[in-house]
Amino acid sequence: MGDWWWWRCSFLLVSLTLTASLGTIHGGNVTYDRTSLVINGQHKILFSGSIHYPRSTPQMWPNLIAKAKEGGLDVIQTYVFWNLHEPHQGQYEFSGRFDLVGFIKEIQAQGLYVTLRIGPYIESECTYGGLPLWLHDIPGIVFRSDNDQFKFHMQRFTTKIINLMKSAKLFASQGGPIILSQIENEYGNVERGFQQKGFSYVRWAAQMAVGLQTGVPWVMCKQDDAPDPVINTCNGMQCGKTFNGPNSPNKPSLWTENWTSFYQFFGGVPYLRSASDIAYNVALFIIAKKGSYVNYYMYHGGTNFDRLASPFITTAYYDEAPLDEYGLVRQPKWGHLKELHAAIKSCSQPLLYGTQTTFILGLQQKAYVFRSSTECAAFLENSGPRDVTIKFLNIPYQLTRKSISILPGCKNVAFNTGKVTIQNSIREMKPQFRFNSAGKWKVYTEAIPNFDDTSLRANRLLDQIATAKDTSDYMWYTFRLNHNSPNAQSVLSIYSLGHVLHSFVNGVLTGSAHGSHNYTSVAMEKNVNLVNGMNNISILSATVGLPNSGAYLERKVAGLSKVKVQRRDFTNYSWGYQVGLLGEKLQIYTVSGSSKVQWKSFQSSTKPLTWYQTTFDAPEGNKPVVLNLGSMGKGLAWVNGQGIGRYWVSFHTPRGTPSQQWYHIPRSFLKATGNLLVILEEETGNPLGITLDTVYITN
Repeated sequence: MGDWWWWRCSFLLVSLTLTASLGTIHGGNVTYDRTSLVINGQHKILFSGSIHYPRSTPQMWPNLIAKAKEGGLDVIQTYVFWNLHEPHQGQYEFSGRFDLVGFIKEIQAQGLYVTLRIGPYIESECTYGGLPLWLHDIPGIVFRSDNDQFKFHMQRFTTKIINLMKSAKLFASQGGPIILSQIENEYGNVERGFQQKGFSYVRWAAQMAVGLQTGVPWVMCKQDDAPDPVINTCNGMQCGKTFNGPNSPNKPSLWTENWTSFYQFFGGVPYLRSASDIAYNVALFIIAKKGSYVNYYMYHGGTNFDRLASPFITTAYYDEAPLDEYGLVRQPKWGHLKELHAAIKSCSQPLLYGTQTTFILGLQQKAYVFRSSTECAAFLENSGPRDVTIKFLNIPYQLTRKSISILPGCKNVAFNTGKVTIQNSIREMKPQFRFNSAGKWKVYTEAIPNFDDTSLRANRLLDQIATAKDTSDYMWYTFRLNHNSPNAQSVLSIYSLGHVLHSFVNGVLTGSAHGSHNYTSVAMEKNVNLVNGMNNISILSATVGLPNSGAYLERKVAGLSKVKVQRRDFTNYSWGYQVGLLGEKLQIYTVSGSSKVQWKSFQSSTKPLTWYQTTFDAPEGNKPVVLNLGSMGKGLAWVNGQGIGRYWVSFHTPRGTPSQQWYHIPRSFLKATGNLLVILEEETGNPLGITLDTVYITN
């Protein structure tokens, strides 16, 4: 404890020193005590919302931030995406959607604070947990453990981000908006898996972060053993009930992830969390856990562009958040939470500076009363399943089921979490252009490689992650089989740790199969016809994002694990490999790349692995633009060379509906005329059914 006490004193001293020397243009001195964060000497109750800069565009940022502020937020929280910023070791990218500094400066310009969750492991339903794939190839590395190789690169990248923030004067201690930083992410979920190396890693990560001297506090979420001075925080939907509280009496209660819905996966039904349930749990956290900071994850989810998403996660991310995928207000969630924030803020003085008394009003009813020398605030909770009427200070109050009534001044109800008075918003997609003319489509059919077409060879089945290195979702496994039998029919059995399989015998599709979010491996057994003599077997393995969670992530593999024809095992055999598709390698989804292949006129849509190309003009106005891919199967889509994400319309929910039918095209991706649309269709979708729609909100 002596070392940690020294770090805490050093941390506070650095904060005071930097504040004195650099001034307090925005944030100023940030410390904390058991009550809350303390900014410029003032205790704060803060409401925050997660908005991830790469899941939207710079053109969308001002409007998203403005709507968050109008909704009563004080803080914007974001992860830092290591895999996007350093896709190749030592080569950094901080432009466009990855302009972290520009994003934070826009938040500052609109008068809000920032929580920067550096990680740099973030999970976030992001492929490989946000770690760059090149880490996988470092000899001896063990991710997120007391391992010298990983700690070196983690510290190097964390320092890179901290120095970037310092150079732009973005920490509150420099007058900037960043008031909190996070190191690691939900490490408590895997810590025991690393045994002693996990416990020592936590201590190292905290010491490393504090040693970077940002002048603002650090947090670790879901980390009960977060060492001083790092604050342990809660993630979940019910932190007013589940949070064990700060692990030190001098730390405040902070909620870093209040899930406003839940991420959706292909084949799954969207999780619809009600506005009243969110509001109830926020109020309960404030009063039962003395909470002073609540962050909504997500406040705006946005879009998993390109191949950002982790296995089976839809391209639309947290579309049920207060701001939907396109940045439109989703009612009643947005408005109900806005009213909640105002009601709680009106009670700030007694909440922060008063003393609390709790009264039992019934079997499942309580009154939480906060009194300071000048003000009083009461919170009347009914945790039961039925509406009840109770008396508080001899005045009757009706409490709806599972709700909290907020009484500034301890008299009149300003807000009840269970009474949602705001009308539901209805979102409509209106077609603006139909791609139903065969003459406007061009087609290129992807070649099915044989063993002789491949240059990469091995006498075993290779791991797709280590071989493809996240350059593509796709990898071909090919081998030759000499068949000498009068019986042409055989059984092809394939077992894979990838997510999707397509098998071809002599260039003809013989079968397809896929896993699911809950069962990612694939097994396929198909009757196939072989010719006498040499047969070419080509198997396309596809991932739908790389693994993103769990201990020893670097050990996880994908791709084929066993192949048999009849009873003969071809697992350890002479295999040829091709990483990715030829169309990807030539970048035929771009204007320059599209000229590298011979496109043909559209005849039909019956062949798998077909590329489709057309052009369109942007719809007039400023409504969000989406591509309705309801007639397609599975694949990838690009507009003017920019990936708008994976689509998988054929993977239906248990209700028999597509998991996701509309795919966002940000306005900034578009030109007025002549926009290039290229689609890679794995299955046999029909592009003539595609429409270009705009999004409207009606009440």
